[in-house]
Formats: sequence, structure tokens, C-alpha cells
Amino acid sequence: MTAAATPRPLFSWRKHWAHRFGTAPFLPTSRAEMDALGWDACDVLLVTGDAYVDHPSFGMAIIGRLLEAQGFRVAILCQPDWTDPTAFTALGAPTLFIGVTSGNMDSMVNRYTADRRLRHNDSYTPEDEGGRRPDRATIVYAQRCREAFKDTPIVLGGIEASLRRVAHYDYWSDTVRRSILMDAKADLLVFGNAERAIVEIAHRAARGEHPRDMTDLRGTALVRPAVPDGWSVVDSSAVDTPGPVEAPTNPYADTGERDGRTPGLCQDGGEAADTPADPAGPAEPDAPAAPQPPTNRGTVVRLPAFEAVKADPVLYAHASRVVHLESNPGNARALVQRHGDKDIWINPPPWPLTTAEMDAVYDLPFARAPHPMYGDARIPAWDMIRFSITIMRGCFGGCTFCSITEHEGRQIQSRSQDSILREVERVRDTTAGFTGVISDLGGPTANMYRLACKSPDIQRVCRRLSCVYPAICKNLNTDHSALIALYREARAIPGVKKITIASGLRYDLAVHSPAYVKELVTHHVGGYLKIAPEHTEAGPLSKMMKPGIGTYDRFKQMFDRFSREAGKEQYLIPYFIAAHPGATDEDMMNLALWLKRNGFRADQVQAYLPSPMALATAMYHSGRNPLRPVRRVVRPDGDEVVTTVKSLRQRRLHKAFLRYHDAENWPLLREALKRMGRADLIGPGKRHLIPAHQPAGTGRSGGEGTRTGRKKGPQSFVTTHAGRGRRLSQRSPQKSTPGGSRRSGD
Repeated sequence: MTAAATPRPLFSWRKHWAHRFGTAPFLPTSRAEMDALGWDACDVLLVTGDAYVDHPSFGMAIIGRLLEAQGFRVAILCQPDWTDPTAFTALGAPTLFIGVTSGNMDSMVNRYTADRRLRHNDSYTPEDEGGRRPDRATIVYAQRCREAFKDTPIVLGGIEASLRRVAHYDYWSDTVRRSILMDAKADLLVFGNAERAIVEIAHRAARGEHPRDMTDLRGTALVRPAVPDGWSVVDSSAVDTPGPVEAPTNPYADTGERDGRTPGLCQDGGEAADTPADPAGPAEPDAPAAPQPPTNRGTVVRLPAFEAVKADPVLYAHASRVVHLESNPGNARALVQRHGDKDIWINPPPWPLTTAEMDAVYDLPFARAPHPMYGDARIPAWDMIRFSITIMRGCFGGCTFCSITEHEGRQIQSRSQDSILREVERVRDTTAGFTGVISDLGGPTANMYRLACKSPDIQRVCRRLSCVYPAICKNLNTDHSALIALYREARAIPGVKKITIASGLRYDLAVHSPAYVKELVTHHVGGYLKIAPEHTEAGPLSKMMKPGIGTYDRFKQMFDRFSREAGKEQYLIPYFIAAHPGATDEDMMNLALWLKRNGFRADQVQAYLPSPMALATAMYHSGRNPLRPVRRVVRPDGDEVVTTVKSLRQRRLHKAFLRYHDAENWPLLREALKRMGRADLIGPGKRHLIPAHQPAGTGRSGGEGTRTGRKKGPQSFVTTHAGRGRRLSQRSPQKSTPGGSRRSGD
């Protein structure tokens, strides 16, 4: 069977018989709680690496409450002792299946810094205690569940499983690992927004179907012996002889294969004039023909085998490119990748939720608090999001270092204004400690609410990896009026004194809506606004698929003007990434000079961390650019080869450039500047980057430039504007769809 061509409404299923037990105040985490509810067993057991917070920012809470609304009895086993097999039997065997997730964060990102140092705390654990989840938690939990319940089906989910559904480069072991399904020995993997798949899995399992036999579910991956009969196989297992790609019906469906262009750069124009010059050349003119939906059912694309991509980084880059070009639910084909004598079969991505479905999910009866078993213990992740509200999911920015698009997708899924306002009122009325301040109305991106392609037909056939790079697509609706209206209605609610916006802002979109910038700056900035230029130089920006620094300059002019008009002293706090693929030592030096000219001093820096499946990770591992067709023999004038920073010393140097003001870094920077022929930047003047003298007792850390020990945020700044200085922590737990998401560089 092929994956369904149209989605079934999320709440159209007939409720399971157990709905008669009603709604639990909290989903049970112990046998005593199950007994109090009158259950002899649970239907679904959710195992998670996070503390249980019954709030829609936590993946296990969304999935648990959604299944409960479908009539199933759901229990949660949170942060079990993975060294004790009996800990996994505490709630008994579920009647249908076990759902396993590492939690809202990837367990390796949660436990290790970008320099592979062990963190000693965990924001998703009571009292910030580290060490409560294992490395590669999804695999470990699944193996323990299999030991505890040999015959019970196991379904993987969450961001850790989602980003490891295919053979992937693993930064922590510096090798390519096979699909997580092979190591976890689970029956099914759910990736991306999990609601549709998990609801169907539960109802079909209740009818007696085993999850491993559910081969037709969008947003799932499974192990199969071979490609079934009747499927047409597109062989893209080799670099030089890729399988045929369906001829697009018009340029909007272009994959970017022709002329070596960046995938899907089919639109002309766009208004981001300062965007780094696209090395791939100009876009093609429009075509008058109306696009037609692709007919990809019954077609599967064969990726290079695990053994091949493990041995050959060039093949890995090629496979990464193919995977990302098959990411639009409207035209994506199934993927298959050989692992030994079996295939990993990956169905097309899930259909996005409608606004009505999003509203229904967020209207579920969440307790909006940590489980009572934690007492007064502090859970930092809960503290960060308790007064914040998710208004949308997804991101069409396509930043190559970010895991959001691989997990949540590029199509924006927005809630209705009424649903969001109801949640504001619930926060006001039910959340302990509310003082009248809503800390965020956002999601992966603050200002993509209700933004989408102007044409559903074009959206279905488009294979662009970004709607905003190298310029904003002319078919993208950039109207911020719905978001402005939402802000105004939300802050007019009685009892709401202030609403701040803490989610990341796409300033390249915002500059096209001065009314939005004025609304934001006048009413929703708490003195400082975080944005993410990531770099100043065209080389690394082109590998990130980020706009040029000129767009930041234009946004800053608007920000400053509207701040003055509002009579407020407010500052922009920019994020930057050190050691990203494509960044040279000279690029980092130029960034440091920009920081000094603009009066920024980074207190802690954000070093690039290659997360599984990301395009930038393919660049890091292979040294090739998967934004272009991957070739064995590169063109001498081409952009196929990517500079990568891998040695610890060079990574430290790139971080040191971001912390040019720290005397501990000066010996390392002096050495580098002399080697680069830029000793003219060493001296006491304003035109110099660092001084020639070394204060006593400094410069002995080897240029580390970062603190060790307790986990710190990726970046904060001391700003020297008007002589004022203040440290600003820039890290916060990310609001989540089921399984969570976060920026790969964090």
C-alpha cells in the first residue's frame, strides 16, 4: 500500500472503548495512580527522558493527552533508571504499544557541549540535575523496554528518533551511524509532527494490527526485507548516475538540478538586495502554465546504502541532498536505504495539521503544571515556558544548521486567534505565579504566523529548501497583519500587563512589514530583542542560507527609529555562530571587527554543533555542498567544496574571535593574526582588534575563551551602547511539538 494521498481528520476516529474512564487530572506515572483511575492496565505506555510536565510545550504531554482524547488509557514512565530493567516494568505491560522518546531534546545535545564536554545539568530534570538520562536515550530505553516486554510493539518518536531515521553522521562518535531503527530494534518510527500517525497507529493497533505491518502511514519509517512488488524504484544510489527526476510541470517545481543551481531557486526577484550573491546564478523567468500536483504514489527513491555512505563522504552528501529534496509533503516520494540485508523504508512526511486541528490539540485538558510527585522541585525548562504560548509550528527559513525543518517541516501550521486568546486567559487564571506577563507568543520563529505560499498549487510542487533565500520568494505571503492583530487582542485581555516576544525573529521578513516592526518595538520588547544574523561574511552565510548583514542593518535602523518614537531605550542582541562550515579564519576575523565596531562583546559564544540529518552537517562531514548537485570531480570555479573547521584548536580560535575582548584569548589571537598577515590589528588603538600587552595572570587558558563545568547558554552579550553593560543569557528551552526541536548550533 502507498501512503494516504489525503489526510484523515485528526478527531474523526471513533473513540476507543476506554474513553468511559474519563479524563485524568494528570496522566498516571505509577500503579497507584492507575488504580485510582480504575485501570487494570494502560493501553499506551509513553517512556520519556524528561520530567513529566503536563503542558503543550512538552511532547509526551501532547501525545498523551491526544491519545486520551481518542479514548485510550495512557501512562507515562518518565526518566526511568536505565540501569535497572525492573524500572521499566513498574506500570505493567500496555495493551497496545510502548512509545519511546528521549524527550524534548536530543539526548546527546542535552548531555554534551559543542566541544563534546559533558554537561553537568539538565533543564528538563527536577532541580536541574544532570545524568538522569543516558547517552542515545531512545536506543537505550527501547532496548530496556524490549527486555521488559518481549512481545509488546515499540514505536519510536521525538526529535532524537526523527533526526536519525536514516543513516546519519554522528558528531559525538565522528562516524556515520545506521538508522536508529536498526539499533533500537523497534517496530516503527514516527518522525516530524506525530499527531496524525500516532492516532492512526493506536486505533489500528486496537483493531489487532501490529505496528510493524502499518507500512502505509505518512511520517513513519520501518524495516522491510525489500521493496514490495508493484513499486517503481528511482535509483539515486550513486553520485554520477542519479535516478531520473520527474520532469517538473513548470519552473516552480524545479529541483535545482539544472545548471548547478541551489535546489528550487525558481522564482525571480525578491527584495533582499543585500543577500550574498548567489553563486548559482540568476533565477529563471516565470512560466505561464498552471502547476499540476505530482503523481508520486507508488514511487520510491533508493538512497545509497548505509555501508556506502559510511565509507564515502561524497555519497553521504549526495544522499543528504536527495533526502532534503523529498521533504515537501505535497510531492515527496518514499525513500528506501539498504542496511545490510534489510531496507529502511521512509514514508513521505506527514500532512500538516489544519488550524482547526491545531486548535483542538492545544485545547486539550492539560493541567499546565509539573506532575505533583515533584513537589516544590524546580524544573528549569518549565520555568522558562510556563507563561509562554505556542502560536505556530514549522519554519520555511531552511537554515542549513537547524533541525527544525527536518523535524517540524517547512509549512507553517498556525492556531486561530481565538484559540490563542483562550490560552492566554487560561494562563492568567490557572498558572501559579502569574504576574500579568506573557513571556512569549511564538514558536520556532516569532513572525511566521499564518505566512504561507500564495498558491496551494505552487506549494504542492515546489522543491525549494527555503522560501527566503537567496531572496524572499515572490509567491510567499509576507503580510504580518494577522500577527499584529493577535498582539493587540492579546495585550488587551484584562489582567495581562505585558507580552514579550522571546522566539527567534526573522528580521528579513520583518523589514517588509514596518507596521509589524513598530508594533513589536513599541509594545513587546523588554529592553532587549534577540535576533540571529549568525555571521557577517558572504561565504558562511551562503552555506547557512541566511541573508546578508545589510538586512540586519536595515532592521536595526527601523528598530532604533521606532524605539526612539516610543521613548524607549532598547537594544538588539544578535546571535553569531563560530566554526560553521564555510567559515574561514579570515571570515571570523572580519566578524570580530564588526562586533568591535558595533560595540558588542560576547560573554558566551555559540559554537556550531553538527546535528544529525542537517545539510550543514553533510557539509561538515563531507566537505561538499549538498545545496548543489554533488559530483565526484568538482569544477575549479565551482562552489562544491566547503571549508570545514574540525580541529579543537581551530574551533577555539573561531570562538576566540567572537570573544576578542577577553584577555585569555589574546595570545591565541595574536598568533593567528600574525600568521594571517594581519599584525596591523594588534595594538592599543580603536582600529586595532586586540592589544599587544598581556595583563598579568591572563592568557594561560590556551585560548579556550569559554567556561567549563556548569552548562551555559550558547551566547550572551555585554553591550557598550551608552556606557551601559549587562550580561544577557540567550538560551532557553525550545517550545516543542511532540518530541521537541532546537537549533542545531545551540
